Order: sequence, then C-alpha cells, then structure tokens
Amino acid sequence: MKRSVPVHDPSDPSPAPVSTPPGSSGRAAPPAPKRAWRRAGQVFGLSLSALTLAGYALLTTGRGAAPLVAGEVPQLTLLLAGRDVVYCYYRQPCKDQDQREGLYQTPNTDTLMVVKVSPAGINVLNIPRDTNVGDYDDRTPAAEQKINGKYWSGGPQELTRAVEEVTGEKVDSFVVVRTDYVERVIDALGGLDVSVPEPGVEWVDQAAGVDLKLAPGKHHLAGREAVWYLRVRKGFGDDYGRIDHQKQALTQLAGRLKSPQGLAALPTILGGVGNGVETNVDPAVLTQLVPHLPGLKLRFATLPTDTIPGTFNLAVNRERLAQVWGGGSPVAAGTPEVRVKVWDASGAGLGPRLARALALTGYREVEVQTLERSNETSQVLTGPDVATAEQLADTLNLPRLQGERFPVAAGEVGILLGADAAQGLGALTLAYPEATSSTPAPASGTPRP
Repeated sequence: MKRSVPVHDPSDPSPAPVSTPPGSSGRAAPPAPKRAWRRAGQVFGLSLSALTLAGYALLTTGRGAAPLVAGEVPQLTLLLAGRDVVYCYYRQPCKDQDQREGLYQTPNTDTLMVVKVSPAGINVLNIPRDTNVGDYDDRTPAAEQKINGKYWSGGPQELTRAVEEVTGEKVDSFVVVRTDYVERVIDALGGLDVSVPEPGVEWVDQAAGVDLKLAPGKHHLAGREAVWYLRVRKGFGDDYGRIDHQKQALTQLAGRLKSPQGLAALPTILGGVGNGVETNVDPAVLTQLVPHLPGLKLRFATLPTDTIPGTFNLAVNRERLAQVWGGGSPVAAGTPEVRVKVWDASGAGLGPRLARALALTGYREVEVQTLERSNETSQVLTGPDVATAEQLADTLNLPRLQGERFPVAAGEVGILLGADAAQGLGALTLAYPEATSSTPAPASGTPRP
C-alpha cells in the first residue's frame, strides 16, 4: 500500500538528485616484508572503481540481456567487480596488467556488486568479499572458498558463475575494473562531497603514498582523496560498514551521471574500456538507457550472511536475502508502526516540516535531528524493514538504501535530507510554514548516516 504525503511537486517528474551520508586471499608468491602497504594501496580504490564504473555499465546493455526494444528501458543483470592492480616487484606494477605469471601478488576482487536494470529501477546488491561459494568444505583451505578469489582462479567467467551460485541471479554481463581507473572517473564526475565525523580522519602511509588529513565537517574531495576516504574504516566499523558507506557514494555519483556534468564525463568513463576495464558489455547501445536515467529509482541492499563457525568465511542467509533483495513483504494497510528518524542536513529547516507531513499520514513516532547543511544526497535508510522503507522512498521520490551498519534498528527507518531536498521537497515549506521545531543537533560521536 503506497501512502500519499503532500510534499512532492507533481509537476517535476525527475527524482531528487542521487548522492553521500581486507584481508584478502590469493595464491601469491612467498610473503615479503612491507607488503601491507601494497594491499592497502590496492584495496582502498576497489570499491569506488566498481561504483563509478556502474554508471558506465548502467548506460549499456550486455550480451545475453533481454532484447532491446526501441524507446524502452533495457533489462539486464550485470556483475561489477573491483580488481587489484598486479605487481611484479615491490612497489612496481606490472607493465602488462593482464599477465598471470611471475606476479609478486595475485589480484582479488574485494568489491562485488550485482546490478539489475529494468523499467522498475536500478537494484544493486553488494556481496561481502568473504562470502563462501557453495557449502563449506573442511578439506579445502577456507581462503580458496571465498568469492573474492574466484577471479584469479578462473577469470571473469568463473567469478560470474560463483556470483550466480551465491545470489541465485542469472548474470548477463560482467565488468571488472582496476584501481588505476577510479581517480580519473571521480575527477570527471566532479569529486565527492562528504561529511567527516568527529574527531576527524587521519591516515598517513608514506610507503603507500597516502596522506589523508581531514578535520570534522564538510569536505569536497578530488579523486585521489575520495578513494582514500572511502577506504578508511574509522567510524564505519567493519567491511559491512564500509559497504554501506560506499552505497552512499554510489548514490551521489549516480546522481551526477544524470546531470550535464555526467554526460560530459562519459568520454573519461568509456575511455577505461581496454585501459583498466575488462568487460563483455557492448557499448554500442549507449543511447538506449540515457533518456530514461532521470526517472529510474535506485535501490541498494547487502547480501545477508552468517559467519561459518571456526572460520572467517560467510554463508548466505537465503531467508533474509529474499527479504532485502526481493523487495520484502508487503506493508499491511493501516497505521505504520515503524519509527522514523530524520537527519535534517538540508539547511532549509525541512526536517520538522517532513515530520509534520508524516504525522498526518499516520506515522506516530518521528524524531528529527538538525545537522550542518550537507551536499550529501537525500535518501531513505533501513536495516531489515525494507518494505516500509520502500514505501517511504516511493512517497518522497528518494533512493532507498538497505544495509547492515546504518544507524537504524529493527522497527526503524531513517531519512537523510541533504541540500538537494530544498528542491525535491521544497513544497514542504509552503505546506507547513509553522513547523520549525526539532531536536537539538546530535552531540559529538552520535551516529549519523
């Protein structure tokens, strides 16, 4: 049941812009000293490499996808993977990044996403790197059973088969990107807007060439710093937290693709094919999806898993997967029982007005916290309550992000209002001019999306 909240201007058909709130295995050469710098340098760019190339992949169709119909949204399922740069010597990348012999370190794919494109929207499922492929086998080394090592052992074809086994989805095409592709794409898309939590972020590693020092507050990051920032786990806890953080980055970058700036960046994005990008996607049909991008809804989820006892490997939780990836159970008619948390970083005082609108439609518990104005994209956040979050996202015309580490508990749904909400939800100011009160801004260290 979809509820109507009188907050979105029906004369504007476009959605609100879309934006932000390790260990790996491999059959490598014998360990060498100071190898840690290289692993950090390789891994920190993987996620964003795959995330940014998602924009390119979503503008194309793949072999094996549903036949193209003129004027309609292409329907296809893509595998997006971020691959390590391969090194032949200490701190020296191989000249031939496709070679498979004489390597100092074999490449893993620590960032994996399944992307489904259809007229109903764009759905992204993040796969944790330690996910076990098939049933766990005590006779096989645990690392060899992880999904992030399948690319090296059998190339993109074996990785595709592993993803299909883990998710139950038929994959039409693959896109595998290297870390050396990411920085120029982010720069071409105009960088990344982030809000750094207290007490700030500092990561200095001279061996890896990393020098990241950010004070608390708003920052606009160019490509290199953006990659470093998204690799930092401080404030996000673990791999699941980092995945959630990267979903928000992809939401922002996907929004840029819908703008004139995004179209201007296409030569840089497409220039990665054969130069940091391995794919069987056909770019000749680029124009098929472009006209539809502004109207496609974005939805994100994380593959639910449980730790396999005695290992660091993860087993897929099929029951929960059906809930978060299949859209969840329908919301029953009547008064919504979920508690709504609103983080108002719009700079326009929209939080209390949105709370008023939600109260009039039956949401009994709505909490508003006012934050410093942020250019992060407005979005709806959830853990297990996917169906209710989807209802709110549809009503407010916002992207919906499901994750494992967002600051919402079971029975709660979060709404982050960024500066873009002043346009997408600006009608709230006229509809509820008297609604101006909210709870104080959260104290230092309070979780925020």
